[in-house]
This record gives sequence, structure tokens and C-alpha cells, in this order.
Amino acid sequence: MRTPRLIAIVLLALGGGAVSAEALLVHNARGLTLDERGRVLRFDAMSVGSDGRVQAIGRMAEVAAKAGDARRVDAGGQVLMPGLIDAHGHVLALGAARRSLQLRDTPDLAAALAAVKAHAAARPDAAWITGGGWNQAAWKLGRFPTAAELDSAESARPVWLSRVDGHAGWANSRALRLAGITRDTPDPGGGRIERDAAGEPTGVLVDAAMDLVERLVPAEDAAEMAANLDTAEAELLALGLTSVHDAGISAAADQLLRRRVAAGQLKIRLYGMARGSDAAFMARLRAEGPLKDAAGPEPGHYSLRAVKLFADGALGSRGAALIDPYSDAPATRGLLFHGDAELQAQMRAAARAGFQVNVHAIGDAANRQVLAGFEALRREMGARSTELRHRIEHAQVIALADIPRLARDGVIASVQPTHATSDMNMAEDRVGPQRIQGAYAWQRLLRSGARLACGSDFPVEEPSPWAGLYAAVTREDAEGRPVGGWYRQQALTPVQALDCFTRGAAYAGHAEQDVGSLTPGHRADFILVDRDPLTSSPAALLKTRVLQTWVGGRLVHTRPQEP
Repeated sequence: MRTPRLIAIVLLALGGGAVSAEALLVHNARGLTLDERGRVLRFDAMSVGSDGRVQAIGRMAEVAAKAGDARRVDAGGQVLMPGLIDAHGHVLALGAARRSLQLRDTPDLAAALAAVKAHAAARPDAAWITGGGWNQAAWKLGRFPTAAELDSAESARPVWLSRVDGHAGWANSRALRLAGITRDTPDPGGGRIERDAAGEPTGVLVDAAMDLVERLVPAEDAAEMAANLDTAEAELLALGLTSVHDAGISAAADQLLRRRVAAGQLKIRLYGMARGSDAAFMARLRAEGPLKDAAGPEPGHYSLRAVKLFADGALGSRGAALIDPYSDAPATRGLLFHGDAELQAQMRAAARAGFQVNVHAIGDAANRQVLAGFEALRREMGARSTELRHRIEHAQVIALADIPRLARDGVIASVQPTHATSDMNMAEDRVGPQRIQGAYAWQRLLRSGARLACGSDFPVEEPSPWAGLYAAVTREDAEGRPVGGWYRQQALTPVQALDCFTRGAAYAGHAEQDVGSLTPGHRADFILVDRDPLTSSPAALLKTRVLQTWVGGRLVHTRPQEP
């Protein structure tokens, strides 16, 4: 068996890199894929046509006889499998996070403040200090951090740091003053200004209140956006992701992506969800209709055929909307962003324009509101609504009585397995032992007949699909806690998890005929990895190394050679 180092050398010598698609015969592989019914297929050779689509899989002798003079690529006995698909991420935000201050790994408040101080000192000319990733629950703080604490790290310039879930922000006193936020500032609809016992703003703004500061932060210019895209794309391809559903495409990002595709410079495949909060962008898109495939030299790299809406906030910041009060904060039920009529009007406008409607809903009240909206669309539009394959993004806490409603209306549950293992330190505190039965309830959803699509919500979580597969099958954190898994009965089997990150995600993006499988006719989006995700121990999944990533029969990533 060849080593990963030799495989890289062999493939590079055969013309690796962003080269034109050509007919290939990939052999000496431990191939696996799922067929149209979700059954595991094993093979040792695969032929790819010059159109970048799989022609045949099977035994080498049989496949070679049909492959003609196709270029032969020796996989070195490594595992060949479909490229993975993340059904919910934020591509430009990932690039921005990698290029800015991040507090995700800070163990406590003191370490976070030290990181802010060092970051600010290294950027004396920056008008604002920005970043994110903080999590007061991970710091065991028992409360939100304050502006006064942030002032100790930087007080002369405004500081604005988003929470790890993106649904709260932490400002220093300078930022609060610039935004004009005082004790007399009312909470905006769908948002909350955290206050102390005297009614004074403490420095944390939740959900819609974040805009009071965010509108003042200088916007990224075109060069920064391009750099963010480059940074994110390289990381995602290295992780074995060949397709991503971007949950919040802005008008500027849409133009950047169309230009990249036209120039043949986008390697990964992106399924876009337009930001429903941008009224001007939405008006343009309703007039134009969905973009099913951006024009460029290679097909299938960018589409914009979904709209992303919000029903509520996040559980960690108690912005998720609950039917009954929070178990650990009886004075609040969270925040619905819109009244029923307003949200349904937004959903209706998008669906009637031909867009899939994808609504962020975390709390059980928000999920109930969204399900009612989808039921209304089905009554009004009939099969046309069902054919759009509407989705609930996150679908985290659902009342048990509401779970069957997803399958009844053909609504896809777009879930993120690592959210369960990240949230388990506070989720049951928030909702209590009864409501938790309908939370992160993947098996209950499947048994009800609902379809699942898996993702990560990067950069809220790390983008590794291997961490997602691990969380899906174990319900444990990276250290193996809790032993046996958190509500393990809701874990997915290895085949279900792989299906969720391949065929399930492909279906959720109207692309099941093109990606998510390596059966004939599908695009040759595949990866070579050093272990089999269906037979490896769960712990081994976290150590998976992606040796090669191919998109449409093109080699787009090779793992750097090891010394």
C-alpha cells in the first residue's frame, strides 16, 4: 500500500491542481458510496467522463473495459468516498473569523480580556476592534460579560465582539456611547438590551438589538471579502467538503460569487440562501427569480435559489423563543422576531417567487410558528410549495406533538450535530427534563418520516464534517464525555450520519441528481481519506486525514507532504 506522501506525488505528477476535466479511471481504491436508497456500495475502481461525471463504479476489470484510454489514477489503496456536503454554514464569515480576533478557545474571562488587549495593541491604526467567538457558558461565568470588563482591555476605541452563536454581541463603553445606547433606549422588536438592576445597559445586546452597534462598524471592502472567500474555500476543501449551503448570502457576496464563477475561479460548490432581511436585495431577487446555476466555464458551482429568514434567536443567549418560560430564567420565554402574519408574509413572498424558504428556528415556539407558516403555504400553493422543499434551519427544540408536522408538509430539518454536543452543557438547564425530549431529536425526526440534512453552522462551530459525523454517532464531546453519549438514543447510525452529510444535504439543495453520491451520472465530487467512516471507531473519525479533494473530476486540494 502506498503512503499518503506517495499518493500526493503520484497525483501531482499526473497533473493535479485546477486543471481541465478529463476522462479518468481511478483504481486501487477502497471505494464506498450510498446508492439512491441509502444502501452502502463498495467498489475498487471508478471511471469519470470528460464531463466530470461518474460513468461507472465496480471491479477494476469491469470498469477498465468501459473506460477506454482514460487517464489512470492510482488511489494507493486509500478510501475513496463522496465529497461531504455542509448543509448550513457561513462561508465569508468563516474567512473573516480566521482573519480576526477569535475567543472560542479562551478558557475564562481573564484569558479573553488578555486576548482582546493583545489584539488591540497589535492594531494601533484600527478604528474598531472586532471579532467574536465568546461564550459565557464555557467560561462558567453564570452571567454575561460587561462593558466595564471589556473597557479594561480597550477603552479608547470601540470594541464589538459577537457571541459564538452570532445571536448576541459584547460592546465596550465606547461602542455603547457611539451607538447612543442608554438606560432610556428601548429594546427593539425581536431584540434585547441586557441591563443591570438599575436599568443601565451592561454591554451585551441580543439578536435585533445587535444592529444598534453593528450598523456603525465599517463594512468590509471588496478586497477583504475576496480574501475571506479565499481563506474559507481553502479550509473547507482541505476538510473534504465539496459543497456548502451558505445560510445568508448578501447582495455583495452574491456579486462576488457570480464573478468568481464567470472567471472559473470558484472550486467549491455553493448553494446560496439569500438574506431575507435585505429588502432591496429581496426585491431584486423576486423580480429575477431563483438562480439555478451561475454562468461560467464549469457548471454547478453556484446557485441562489433559497431565502433565509429568522423566527428567533439562540438558546445560549436565551433568545430562542419557547412556548413556556425558560426553566432557568422563569421571567423570559425568549424572543419571536416577527408576529405570525408578518413572518407568513415574508415566507409567502419568497415562495411565490419560486424560492425555497429556509427559516432559522431554535425554540419550540419558533418551530411551531414556522410549521404553521409552511402549512399555510401548502394550503395556498399546493404541490408547488412542497416541491420547493422548504427547510427549518436548526430545528433544535420542537414540542413532541409538533414533530410529525415536518413530514406531513415535506419540511426538511436542517440540523447541526455538533450543536448538540456544544449545547449539552446548558440545554437541559434552559428547557428542563420534559422539553429536552424533543430537542436535538434526530431519531424522532427520522422515525416521523422527516428528512434530515446535516451541517455545522460554521463558524459558530468548527467546520470539520468529521467532527459532525463523530457528534452524530456518539453524542459525546471530543473528550468522550459523557460516556455513552448525551441522550444517546437520538444518535444516528454511521450510515445515517454519512447519508445526512451527503445525500440528505444534496436533496435539501435540490441537487440529489448531481452530488451526494458516486453512482453513475453524478458529478465526480470525491475525496481520498485515510480511514473508512463506516467501519472506523467513532473516536478515529476525529483523526481523519483528507488526502485529496476532487470536484467535478478536478483535483482541487492535496494534503501537504509530511516530513
